Amino acid sequence: LCFGGEQCNFQHWSETLRCEMKFSIYLPPSYNPDSADKSPVLYFLSGLTCTHENFPIKSGMQRLAAQWNMVVVSPDTSPRGSNHPGEHEDWDFGSAAGFYLDATNAPWSENYRMYSYITKELLAVISDNFNVSEENRALSGHSMGGHGSLVIAMKNPGLFKCITSLAPIANPSLGPWGIKAFTNYLGEDRGLWGEWDATELAKKFRVPEGAQPLNIMVCQGEQDRFLKEELLTQNFIDAARGNESLNVDYRIRKGYDHFYPYISTFIHEHFEYIANVIC
Repeated sequence: LCFGGEQCNFQHWSETLRCEMKFSIYLPPSYNPDSADKSPVLYFLSGLTCTHENFPIKSGMQRLAAQWNMVVVSPDTSPRGSNHPGEHEDWDFGSAAGFYLDATNAPWSENYRMYSYITKELLAVISDNFNVSEENRALSGHSMGGHGSLVIAMKNPGLFKCITSLAPIANPSLGPWGIKAFTNYLGEDRGLWGEWDATELAKKFRVPEGAQPLNIMVCQGEQDRFLKEELLTQNFIDAARGNESLNVDYRIRKGYDHFYPYISTFIHEHFEYIANVIC
């Protein structure tokens, strides 16, 4: 039990990733598997080196999820146990560094397909096994997961009703982490990289005719040591603010860095932003 709800871990076979995958899920006190009123649900994507457990253990989000009667799903960050050459050698590539894309470069294309896993298979697994709403769902993430939330949102308008991002890797085509990942997962053709780069997607994103702009909240620690070389958050903000199809609420956190003390300090604002839309 946690704040009157249940924090659980589950494991399932993934056809998309060809391995066993784990996810954490928080079921608030109000959750009722038999109710006609399906619970709103937030999916949170974690960053480099993380597993499905980092966010539920470190963020303190359960108090907020219980307050807002929100189910929270935290998936893992990559396939596990593939044992491709070099998969486990570096902390910023391979295991725990799937970058929420679909790899096209061998051998990673065999199963490094986190984008399809999140947007199709995981959503189906959760909907089939838990009483959650398919309409009132939101997506958030941190760092690599922040990159994932932005990219998934812009590639799938309407799939999630609300989007937030904390300290995202916002322009990976230009940062060392992203260049390393994209080169290995996608190959040397940089023309393909833009389809997985939030800044490049923001330049061309369009909502369907007559639809409202996509609302996104982004927050960023001002003293983040990775901001200038790896995250490049301002590049995304500039691109998004130049696009009428995007409405970005950008919040700079003075004095804060990149890690969980920062996340736990401001996660309540993300829950409030999301709850105002899906709860």
